Amino acid sequence: MNWQKEIQPLIKKYKGKKHPLDYKSTYQLVVMVVLSAQDSDRHINQLAPTFFDSFPDMKALSKATTEGLFAIINKVRNFGNKTKWLIELANTVKEDKNIPKDLEGLTALPGIGRKSANVIMREVGVKAEGVIVDLHVVRVAPRLGIAKGTDPKKLEKQLMVALDQTIWGEVGMAISFLGRETCRPTNPKCSDCVMNKVCAYFINS
Repeated sequence: MNWQKEIQPLIKKYKGKKHPLDYKSTYQLVVMVVLSAQDSDRHINQLAPTFFDSFPDMKALSKATTEGLFAIINKVRNFGNKTKWLIELANTVKEDKNIPKDLEGLTALPGIGRKSANVIMREVGVKAEGVIVDLHVVRVAPRLGIAKGTDPKKLEKQLMVALDQTIWGEVGMAISFLGRETCRPTNPKCSDCVMNKVCAYFINS
């Protein structure tokens, strides 16, 4: 299967569509990506205005106390670790202009793994060094038949082999949007899907 060719309708459908996190700057994106791990984008969008009123930039966040952050994010999953990571991250980066824009620099920061780094790089528009593999991609990529397994790192490697680097930045997010909107965990809307002509799940069901 020539996945580079077959995935094009999906890329076309979602190309450039903004990530569901409602951020207004790279600083806000970085914070929200850290907060959203194992939590929902919707939940993080709800508390973001309060958070950024108190901590409008990296400089302000670097002066935050544990108690100050707890008061705002104590309903976020794993808020204890996330508080520690955000304070450490802000003290490392110090100012918004110092936020790294590459995979190595981003993943060196506390609370940011490959998936988060790939999301940030896609949203700021730099050349992709990997593919976003979130929980939707973990479900949808094997359904399509483009990759096998459930390990995000292995899935990412398979996607990077199957597809040209020119579309790495868009393809993970496109598969994620497909998973959010069409390829739901139960009762996927296969008849509406732009990938149903080549999808292993649809063809074999």
